[in-house]
Amino acid sequence: MERAVVQVTLFGLLLVLASTLPNKPFISFFHINSTVTSRYATTVITSRVANRMDDSKEIEFQVRIPKNAFISKFRMFIDGQWYDGVVKGKEKAQQQYTEAVSRGQSAGLVSSVGRTLEEFKTAVTVAAHKKVTFELTYEELLKRKLGKYELQIHARPMQPVKDFKVDVYINEKAGINFIEIKGGLSTNALSLKPVSSCFQAWVYFYPTEDQQKTCDGCGEQGMNGDLVIVYDVNRDSSLGDIKTSAGYFVHHFAPSSLSRIPKNVVFVIDQSGSMRGRKMQQTRIALIHILNDLAEDDHFGLITFDSSIFHWKRELVQANKENLESAKIFARNIQDRGATDINAAVLEGARMLNAHPREGSASIVILLTDGDPTSGVTNLELIQSNVRRDIADKFPLYCLGFGHDVNFEFLEKMSLQNNGVARRIYEDSDADLQLKGFYDEVATPLLTDVTMIYNGGTNLTQTNFSQYYNGSEIVVAGQITDNDIETFTPQVVAISRDRRVTFSDTNATMEYLGTDFDSHIQRVWAYLTVKQLLEKELLFSGPEKENVKKEALELSLKYSFVTPLTSMVVTKPLGENTDVLHKPKEGETTQGHSPVLSCKL
Repeated sequence: MERAVVQVTLFGLLLVLASTLPNKPFISFFHINSTVTSRYATTVITSRVANRMDDSKEIEFQVRIPKNAFISKFRMFIDGQWYDGVVKGKEKAQQQYTEAVSRGQSAGLVSSVGRTLEEFKTAVTVAAHKKVTFELTYEELLKRKLGKYELQIHARPMQPVKDFKVDVYINEKAGINFIEIKGGLSTNALSLKPVSSCFQAWVYFYPTEDQQKTCDGCGEQGMNGDLVIVYDVNRDSSLGDIKTSAGYFVHHFAPSSLSRIPKNVVFVIDQSGSMRGRKMQQTRIALIHILNDLAEDDHFGLITFDSSIFHWKRELVQANKENLESAKIFARNIQDRGATDINAAVLEGARMLNAHPREGSASIVILLTDGDPTSGVTNLELIQSNVRRDIADKFPLYCLGFGHDVNFEFLEKMSLQNNGVARRIYEDSDADLQLKGFYDEVATPLLTDVTMIYNGGTNLTQTNFSQYYNGSEIVVAGQITDNDIETFTPQVVAISRDRRVTFSDTNATMEYLGTDFDSHIQRVWAYLTVKQLLEKELLFSGPEKENVKKEALELSLKYSFVTPLTSMVVTKPLGENTDVLHKPKEGETTQGHSPVLSCKL
């Protein structure tokens, strides 16, 4: 079996030392090991740090992980003993958390630190001339976007480390279609060139101390760079890729040989006063790029709003050359002013789509806003109710929240209620590219009204999807009733253009991964189930909300996932302050925390 060997550095770790002191903590061992099996990544970060001073000192461990990941394990090895973190329900851990805060401690918060990262932090006192070993494990399901999976990499030891190793093992029984490396991390002695592979790839990086000083942007303080491992898998069966083990299954569905469906899209753009300046400029740039990419058989509409609604045209029109040039003129002249009437604007977008014939096409509403509703209907629940009534499950609503001041939870709930997703657009120099990048993900619908059917399956994750887009992937997991593979028959029913299609390959092989992977498939199911239950918990209220929350909590505890419903209590030697780690909501940050991982004296 052929292996691909690629030299890279894995996502997620910043380890900075207090370099101004002559006897700073010394990192003797720094390893990252990540195993990706059927798109599910389990990553272990291990760092051994020595206190070389003559007094006991506090050593702080701080690490960045993907926002989409769940921490599942953390432990420290001190004086021959392991100290393990324990995942508890948030309410049970709250007392310890409150006590830590009252003592002026950081309470070990996991905080959001940017677009894709969360930051984990804890500290422990280490005796003179002793060592501490930190070990953190996190898990994530890689999401396919624009025809590829991305394992993000961020490595900054910021100190040459004698034993520095990164290993990434990618195992895809469907076969690896391509693998490549992007980003800027390289050294004068080490090149970063992927080698094509069959079913496995071994991605490794073992730089010497000298090589750690010669990478692009590095110096005497060691490695400092970013990379992304990009790959995709082969897709031979129209039914997709199904893996089973120990009574559980995971189904990856991403058919590629389908004709695109013409789309009807309405862009609803906030032009209130808070959009002034660079936000408005970048929105105009993105809109013009998006209009350039519309196909001639697409139909579109363009609405801007503040306290009033402004139409380019009151009905959807075909994306021919004449209409596109007129729309670009409208886009270039959008000016910020007034208040924010989100309710009237989204309802008008829904009206335009409802008035347009839908047969053989896919309809989408895309809302871009940077603030709370301040005009017209301002009650958030009433707005959500109105939008849900008018859309009536006929098409998805995608909400793009521009900047940090936006009420993202409101947008997220409104999107989920209408079969869409919410995405935060960050106020950076590339905000126009962020907007265009999101549009590209939904630019090419291939299927609508997708229903995943599993006779002989139970405890299934989400099985109904409004639309399937080119370059994306639908993932469903569940249990096989009585573990009887003979009676388990998967099937997918959907609409392609104007005809109903069924995917049911009787010759497809459902691969059994073997006993070595018994817990793997089960953990993928648990991960997906918890993620989707947390979304439902946001949508529901009353007893239904409590039931969903209870189920998500029980699964989080069973599989030791640190989720918004659980906390990890980090145990330490007697006399040390206990840290309690929470998973933050989107947009939360920790005030006063350094955005890097540090060991300090």
